Parts: sequence; structure tokens; C-alpha cells
Amino acid sequence: MRKKQLVATVVLSVFIAAFAHADDAWMQGQQQWREARADALAQPDGWLSLVGLHWLSPGRHAVGKAPGKDIVLSAGPEILGDFELIEQDGVDLVRWYPPEDAKALRYNDTPVGSEPMQFGADSSDQPGLITWSGGSVQLIERGEKLGLRVRNAQASTRINFQGLSWFDPDPHWQVTARFEAKPAGSTIPIANVLGQLEDTPNPGRVVFEIDGTRYALEALGDPAQSLFLIVADRSNGKQTYGAGRFLYTDAVVGDEVQLDFNRMVNPPCAYNAYSTCPLPPPENRLNLAVQAGEKTYQGAH
Repeated sequence: MRKKQLVATVVLSVFIAAFAHADDAWMQGQQQWREARADALAQPDGWLSLVGLHWLSPGRHAVGKAPGKDIVLSAGPEILGDFELIEQDGVDLVRWYPPEDAKALRYNDTPVGSEPMQFGADSSDQPGLITWSGGSVQLIERGEKLGLRVRNAQASTRINFQGLSWFDPDPHWQVTARFEAKPAGSTIPIANVLGQLEDTPNPGRVVFEIDGTRYALEALGDPAQSLFLIVADRSNGKQTYGAGRFLYTDAVVGDEVQLDFNRMVNPPCAYNAYSTCPLPPPENRLNLAVQAGEKTYQGAH
């Protein structure tokens, strides 16, 4: 009898040790993921480096940090050149006229000459990026608007970054969801902070349960790679960012996908005033306080 009790005790001890080890590994994985998240935000070209967004009107505009320019930048070269917004074959395009002395500038990491060139928007097949030491300008397209997005590695929002605030990791907020695919070509209207509404590819929705209650979220993204969920919940405006948060998943396998709400993050708008974040659709407003993931950002915006 004592031998049986000893064997049972050993088996139980091994089980408890294995469970504790798995739990430690899970917690370590969460911590490493959070550190990587903060590191990505704090990169020289991360969201914390944004310092300007200048929407272009038709015509030619002189741009640079020097006073008196049509568009005065808060960072960058005194003269960045001229940017001309034109319509060609029914499509709005931007042409860049580099300054006479463009030695300090690069376009998509290549030297810049004196000839004008088309500046590709982030939505195009050939997006462009003008860079200089410690900064850059990108052309973004949002609806019918084209604008110059400016980054500066010395932005106060980046230099004074004090890190992120999180709920304690909790396996309770990691669930398996069923992916319900929609017909090819399905879309859902997604609004952004500019007040624009855009029909966005909507491959399906995820259905899951928390504490016995069923919920569903409309998904964006590619099921073969990662779903993108824009979510509002009852913690918004209290413990978390008021306009909702983002959740990215791994690939859908079969008809299942893992949702780890411990990895919900704030949208870029939580960190600066120069982002154009999408907002949660009405279908993604959960009647639930998701006390997991990233909390309200306390740093400078």
C-alpha cells in the first residue's frame, strides 16, 4: 500500500511540476511578446516618431522646415522640394520636384537626382519613402485625400517614451474561436477617425464563448495568414483606449483560430495625433469588459 501511495505521490508531483512549467513558459511568452511590442513602437520609424500629417490640395506646394514654405514641416530639411498634386486619367497623382541640393535625401533608399519623379502613395503598387538622417516623409492615401506623413526619430513622443501599461496576463482571455467564412468578395463598411467610410474586405467572422456567453466579431485580413479584429468593449474610456483596440491572430486552421485577448493593443491614434485609425464597426462592440491586453497609454501624444 505504501508503494502505491508513493507512486501516486510521485506521479502527482510530476504532473504539478509539468503544469507549473507550462504556465511559466506561457507567462514568459506573453512577457517577451509585450517587450517586442514596445520595442517596435519605439523604433525610429515607429508610431511614436510621427510628427506631422499635411493634406495636399491640387497644385504645386513648396515644402520644408524653412519659414515661409507653403507647407512648413516641424522636422526635416529646410527645403524638401515642391510637391504637385495633379489629376491624370481620372486619378490623383503627386509629383515631387527635389531641391537643387538633394545630396542628403534618398528615395526608397536610392540617391536622389534633380529630375522630378512620381511619389507613390502607401496604397499603390510602388509606395515611396523620402528619407534623410533621422526622418522621413511618406505619401498616404485615405479615401480621396493624399497627404504627407512626417516622421522624426527625435520626436518627443519617442524620446520620452516610458513604456506601456498592461493588464496582468490571464489564460482565461485566450479562447478558441470558430471562423465562419463569408462569400468571396464580401466587404464591411469601416469608418476612420477622419470621418471617412470605406468598404473593406471582410472574409468572415469569428464566434467564441467567454464565461458561457456567445460573442461574434467581424474579421478583416487574410485567414491564411492573420485576421485583424477592430474591437470595442466596455473597458474603453475607463481602463483602456476610448476608441477601441486591435487584435491580430495567427492563421485560421481548418475552421478554428486562437484569440488571445492578452495581446489586444491600442491603435496608433493612442500614441500621436497624426494617425488615421479605423474604428470598430457596430458589429464588433462587445457587451463585455475585456480586462486583458494593453491599457490606456499614459505617455505624451
